[in-house]
Amino acid sequence: MSNARYTWPAMLLHWLMAGLIVWLLWLGLSMTELPKGAERSAAYSLHKSLGLLAWLLVVVRLAWRRTHRPPAALGNGWEAQLATAVHHGLYLFMFVAPLAGYLASSFTPYAIKFFGIELAKAGWPDEGLNGAFKLLHFAFVWGGGGLIALHVAGALKHVWQRDGTLQRMLPGRLFKN
Repeated sequence: MSNARYTWPAMLLHWLMAGLIVWLLWLGLSMTELPKGAERSAAYSLHKSLGLLAWLLVVVRLAWRRTHRPPAALGNGWEAQLATAVHHGLYLFMFVAPLAGYLASSFTPYAIKFFGIELAKAGWPDEGLNGAFKLLHFAFVWGGGGLIALHVAGALKHVWQRDGTLQRMLPGRLFKN
């Protein structure tokens, strides 16, 4: 077991992103069931704003990660390789899913607003491009959901083993061994 821990900013970004992504996944699944109208429009608008916020946070997180090395990996072998692959996949998901959502919205006739502030669009109304980016968004979201499940399963495995791995990403002395 290593005592090396993630930095406070890395922990903060991790847990902010985790909460934001859970909210986005819940909102994304539930908003499509709403009847057309003001409530559905508000849900879509919030989803888009939160998605753009998630994209901005992952850019900050990637910049932080580039300049601040994480603690050394614990262990080696296939489990360590799987953990590394899942982490890389999660970063890809966190970067591409919101970007694809923004691009899908760019090819509609509707404005894109970030918490009420209208943003420039990268495109023009085009059903084909909207559909292509929407499909990419859905694919990355569902794939990301699978990666999140693997990530959580790995974390629970480490809690069960009481090996201190999870403690490296928790503030304070939570889950003492």
